[in-house]
Amino acid sequence: MATEQVLHMKGGVGETSYANNSLLQKKVILQVKTLLEENMISMVSKKMNIYCLRIADLGCSSGPNALTVISNIMNIIHKISLDLNHAITPAFQFYLNDLYGNDFNTIFKLLPDFYQQKRRDNVGECFISGTPGSFYGRLFPNNHIDFFHSSYSVHWLSQAPKDLAKNAEPLNKGDIYFSKTSPPSVYEAYYKQFEKDFKYFLKSRFEELTLDGMMVLTFLGRETSNFNTAQGVIGMVLKEMVKEGLVEEEKLDLFDFPVYYPTVEEVRQLIEEEGSFTLQTLKTFKIGWDANLQEDIVDYVVDSKMRGEFIAKYIRAVYEPLLIAEFGENVMDELFSRYAKMIAELIEIENLEFTNIVLFVTKNS
Repeated sequence: MATEQVLHMKGGVGETSYANNSLLQKKVILQVKTLLEENMISMVSKKMNIYCLRIADLGCSSGPNALTVISNIMNIIHKISLDLNHAITPAFQFYLNDLYGNDFNTIFKLLPDFYQQKRRDNVGECFISGTPGSFYGRLFPNNHIDFFHSSYSVHWLSQAPKDLAKNAEPLNKGDIYFSKTSPPSVYEAYYKQFEKDFKYFLKSRFEELTLDGMMVLTFLGRETSNFNTAQGVIGMVLKEMVKEGLVEEEKLDLFDFPVYYPTVEEVRQLIEEEGSFTLQTLKTFKIGWDANLQEDIVDYVVDSKMRGEFIAKYIRAVYEPLLIAEFGENVMDELFSRYAKMIAELIEIENLEFTNIVLFVTKNS
């Protein structure tokens, strides 16, 4: 089945939904907020006479985080406009983009309260619509969007690499992502797919962005020596389940996750090679796999078991739909129960952190 048909976060507002298990993603969005303000000043100053700013959030997913992004951007632009003594307070047209299977309805049900709050804040008129489709291709007319935003989306590939078999034998046998023990050809296949997708992404956004527009991307990356990934731990659990006859070995051997975590240098090089944008800011920051848990639970000590369960819940909300398509729904409870236990063990001996890459680019004339 095509990746874009099955790739989406877990919808709804249930206990295991993305809407209720995306605190880490929200923390990342809030952590980038200061950088947003610093980098948007020049863009806003060039759009003094714009009556409506058109802004797109690519890979918006489902739940309240999408509205947090919108609120942050509106507040930042309003503040900058006041500081620059702009005569016009712009209106905002927001386009929420994700793949066709995304649960847009969960966002739309939050809009009446959101619109009321924004009217009370008095930061400008706001209009929000959905734009389903893959961002690895065109989504908007030429020169239409003033500002592109994307958080935790661009590390997803349009598909898993196709060159992962030799003489009909899987090159990544027993693994679902590349690791320290993977053959060099597996890494090369993943990098080539990322290179192809990322350059197509940049080319598409170049056509859609206005001349004085800007784009900010936040996504998962890696340090050269760090191969600890959520996918790697899922692969370890699946191998256990294969040995016990709970998962078919052939399904594991043929499944590869459609994600790639690039290094900073790989990102810099691809932006320069593609040539559509000038890199204004490129930073990294780390965040623990269980970020937010200690902040949200203050009444008692958080042990490794609770940390493992917390991490397993949000990983499940992100990856379960994709895993169901490959391995079936009946093994999901067992898979993520084991995942939580394995994380609880790992977190005792390793410092599990995500490396985040955030970059701001402007369109080349």
